[in-house]
Amino acid sequence: MLKTQDVLSIIKESKVKSIRMMFVDILGIPKGVQIPVSQLKKMLDGEILFDGSSIKGFVRIEESDMKLVPDLNTFVVANLKGYNEAFVICDIYYPNGNRFEGDPRFILQKVVEKSKKMGYFPMLGVEAEFFLFPLKRTEYNPLTNDPVIQHTDHGGYFDMLYLDSAEEVKVEILKTLEDFGFEVEAIHHEVAPSQHEIDFKYSDAINTADKLLLFKIIVKTISMKYGLHATFIPKPIKGINGSGLHVHQSMFKGEVNSFFDPKADNGISEVMLNYMGGIFKHVKSFTAITNPLVNSYKRLVPGYEAPVYISWGEHNRSPLIRVPAKRGNSTRIELRSPDPSCNPYLAFAVIINSGLDGIINQIYPQKPVNINVYELDENSLKKNKIEKLPSSLLEALNEMKKDPLIKETLGDHIYNSFIESKTIEWKNYSTEITPWEIDNYFKIY
Repeated sequence: MLKTQDVLSIIKESKVKSIRMMFVDILGIPKGVQIPVSQLKKMLDGEILFDGSSIKGFVRIEESDMKLVPDLNTFVVANLKGYNEAFVICDIYYPNGNRFEGDPRFILQKVVEKSKKMGYFPMLGVEAEFFLFPLKRTEYNPLTNDPVIQHTDHGGYFDMLYLDSAEEVKVEILKTLEDFGFEVEAIHHEVAPSQHEIDFKYSDAINTADKLLLFKIIVKTISMKYGLHATFIPKPIKGINGSGLHVHQSMFKGEVNSFFDPKADNGISEVMLNYMGGIFKHVKSFTAITNPLVNSYKRLVPGYEAPVYISWGEHNRSPLIRVPAKRGNSTRIELRSPDPSCNPYLAFAVIINSGLDGIINQIYPQKPVNINVYELDENSLKKNKIEKLPSSLLEALNEMKKDPLIKETLGDHIYNSFIESKTIEWKNYSTEITPWEIDNYFKIY
């Protein structure tokens, strides 16, 4: 754990001129302020203020002053734009020294503390997918005059395309991530053209959420240097796979993974079964948080490898939860429904708290389904008691409103702000006239 003196020494040795203090709003949009090194003491003393009333979902104008208090565990010096800068993720406080209940990081911290009191230490790892497109879109649909997204390649899963325009940028992204302290486990081309995935090593839940915040900033910044736009929206192009954020999870007690039971036939402990049971109980309700865009539900459809049905299995990737083959301390679940547009702090908070509810109340999941769930007809789905995820943002919001655990997890402030913001988003979308409607209805009706 870094101390104040450590930070002072690093700043002096690295000769940085500025520090970026970062946080996120309730929608997961990165926010921050850049301060000169001359303001370092004020930063370390928690005296950097900002106008909370100007941040989506924070506070009203009459209570606008908020404090940024740096978490020195996240302090890092790295070269992102051709020169060394310092970066630090902050917690948000009221001027009176109380924590701000609308800080998404605070919500996750409270859930992790609850888990620790129960004796469990949540560990998470993610597989983050994204698309790389040319920054300048010069081609247009001749019928609608709408810009057409151009691909950077036409590769598929694990293809090695040495000459495509994304290879050089991926090398620099990899190097920069490592400079920021990431332990990258894999970087590869995904199933769809122009789609890529980067996996980094699992860690505690808060550190993994912090890494995701930095990850998006790094990928977007480096891509722009190469004339490319990195997008984390779930379904940028019709007819091809969308981007997911697969969340690998386990619960440790000290050095021992509580999800592993060597005496069980499949190595899966009762704790892990209960944790999955909690997720299945609440997944419809937390989907609005893990899949927060109107566009998110264009990905959650059959046929494109995204999960639609609430089931689990050990040997295939079609269910909502997959249990990878490794056992021992590598025993874990992979929740496949979230997408990278989510706020990682809020998403991890509702997922983990749902799992904890399963442990507390000894909830069990249905039997595993080890066949391709997409191939089951409606009768087979009913027979196996397999339900579906919400099919729209509106449906997900309605499910969220039914579940007191989600409101308890988020707290009144974030819960109400999120519902309000997303209801407006749905209403705006619902009244929009799309090119599809014009193409299909204009000449006929």
